[in-house]
Amino acid sequence: MNIHVQQFKLPYQQGHLHAVSWQHAKTDLTLAPIILMHDSLGSTALWRDFPAQLAIQSGRQVYAYDRYGFGLSAQARAPLTLDFVLTEATDAFKALLEYFQFSQFIVLGHSVGGGMSAVIAAEYPQQCQGLITIAAQYEVEELTLNGIREAKVGFQQAEQLERLEKYHPDKAQWVLDAWTETWLSPEFRQWTLASVLHKVICPSLIIHGELDEYGSTAQPQQLFNGVAGQAEMHILEGLHHMPHKEQPELVQAIICEFLEELEC
Repeated sequence: MNIHVQQFKLPYQQGHLHAVSWQHAKTDLTLAPIILMHDSLGSTALWRDFPAQLAIQSGRQVYAYDRYGFGLSAQARAPLTLDFVLTEATDAFKALLEYFQFSQFIVLGHSVGGGMSAVIAAEYPQQCQGLITIAAQYEVEELTLNGIREAKVGFQQAEQLERLEKYHPDKAQWVLDAWTETWLSPEFRQWTLASVLHKVICPSLIIHGELDEYGSTAQPQQLFNGVAGQAEMHILEGLHHMPHKEQPELVQAIICEFLEELEC
């Protein structure tokens, strides 16, 4: 594929953040790079070949990082806080921006990473030139909680946690608890993106699977209705919570068409 992959170790708090970039031979470095935000159990490695394919298809440099406590980033020293979706923009993501000195960027997030991406777009309106969400949540639904409860039962099997350990060395239990215990706590039930979406002024692309087991189609509709800038929404028939892995070519095509319309 002629993709150049580079890894970085960014200073952050009491440890570091692990970041990766993908650059194709024909990448146009004058275009705003794409920064990926992973899901609740995700990491840079769990994006698999999506970043490389996106770099090829879009002609842009692609970056991703393991959030603090995830993947190859440093171990977190405390449980996840209830405002973690909001603070990601001003903490770890800010460290990433300062390290790479991005003047412009496009942010793309999956699941809770999509919610974080919306907050990032709101927090950095001059730098963020485009917002892309895949299977993002706008608020906590009973459907979301039921899916997490089922997954929590599944992870009681030792092999499931061992599989997670492969991508989160020495962190698997913390990562699992950060997802299940945070989302299932009564205090988190009132979480929503309502207070930030009106600050999103860049163009937005909202992608959601029709059969997403962690969020009904009301979630993308709320995102679409809430952002202040121009937006387009795609509800993908027959797809679930991982549309970029279920139908990668379709999702890549939708994303690249959206990117072609941007002026940066």
